[in-house]
Amino acid sequence: MAVQARQGVGREGGPGAHDGGCTCGDCPHGAREGHRRAVAAFLAKREEFASGRGLPVAVAHSVSASRQWVSDELTQSADVVAERSRADGAAWLGLLWRRTAVTVWVMVGVLLLTQALTAIGVGWTAARTAGLVAAVLMAAALTAAARLHRARGGALAPVVGEDNRLSTSRAMAASWVLFLVYAVLVLVGELATASAPGRRDELIAGLGLARGAGAVTVVAVVSMVAVLVRRVVGTRVLGQRLQKTRADRPRAADLLTDDSGRGDFADTQYVVISVVALVFAMVRLARRPDQLPDLPWGLALLVLVSAATYLAGKYAEGGRPVVLSVVRAREAGDLDAPIRTGDDIEIRGAGFLPPGARTADRLSRMVVRIGAVHVHVPLVPVAGGFSNPTDSLLTVPVPADVEPGRVEVQVVTAAGVETNRVTIDVTE
Repeated sequence: MAVQARQGVGREGGPGAHDGGCTCGDCPHGAREGHRRAVAAFLAKREEFASGRGLPVAVAHSVSASRQWVSDELTQSADVVAERSRADGAAWLGLLWRRTAVTVWVMVGVLLLTQALTAIGVGWTAARTAGLVAAVLMAAALTAAARLHRARGGALAPVVGEDNRLSTSRAMAASWVLFLVYAVLVLVGELATASAPGRRDELIAGLGLARGAGAVTVVAVVSMVAVLVRRVVGTRVLGQRLQKTRADRPRAADLLTDDSGRGDFADTQYVVISVVALVFAMVRLARRPDQLPDLPWGLALLVLVSAATYLAGKYAEGGRPVVLSVVRAREAGDLDAPIRTGDDIEIRGAGFLPPGARTADRLSRMVVRIGAVHVHVPLVPVAGGFSNPTDSLLTVPVPADVEPGRVEVQVVTAAGVETNRVTIDVTE
């Protein structure tokens, strides 16, 4: 099978790995190329329909029929894009563990080079040896963890959330925990090589809470924030107070943006302040490797305020989608009239599109419940996107199966969250 894949022939004799149907396991090029081609085909089809071309003669005479046919065609093409994107994401995650392992060992090499350069004229010390040994031990542990979780991103697996995005809170907590573990290993290494009793007492005193209280407090708070954020987000999603969609793969930009890819103030300030404080703590450890880094209380308080702001932002985000009104859709020049079966209705509200659900395959999952009938929201393409559905307006037809009278209308978003119900009158 591997030979066939290398020769460009798949299991069925068609295109192989690098033509979009990879069968050689580790290689991501086929999945990536397949995703690229599926996206190109979808965009071409959407622009063709947006310009009014490509409609079959059988449906061209009916506005509703042509709209439904276009929506179904785009939905099928979008499903292919989504499937290719998931395959590309899985292949990318499968290779990420090697990249993370290589990055870790490159950092060890950089540390060795830095220590060697700074030792010129000063001499090699036991602290330098302890720091290098601690780095090697942590690199080995991270490499083993990356190998164990190679299907989920390697060493990054613990900081990837349930929505397949990098979690800002987990990443910051993991960074502080790893740094503090490294600092303790350095002290352990120095203690193991110390021979003088006074030196051993000095190193043990370096682990005292009086010197490392700031750093320990920061680690405790950011770790609790990571646990609390997971609890808050999970509870709000289950309570349908927050809409969450799964990403195809984690990205570094997830640390600074929301689910829709826009820059988020709470996340950005938390990352920036935490990184600055972490760099300061690293410098303090390099200057005084015989004690825990004495993070000043002013800087520690700044990190705590940043963490509290981030947590408050998690509490404030989200909200249920809401239907404000339902009216009959009216073309220019049409007379006002009651809503009848077969008419289009406009559902006006807010929050219909969950963050990160702007892709066609997720837009096509939106459903409007009209009475006892579920109506899929049709995709209406325009140049560069879709005019229906939008975050504040949905246009759907009233199906013929709806009984005349008082009928309830409710929207179910792509994230499975239901809106409030609005009652309308449907006449014969």
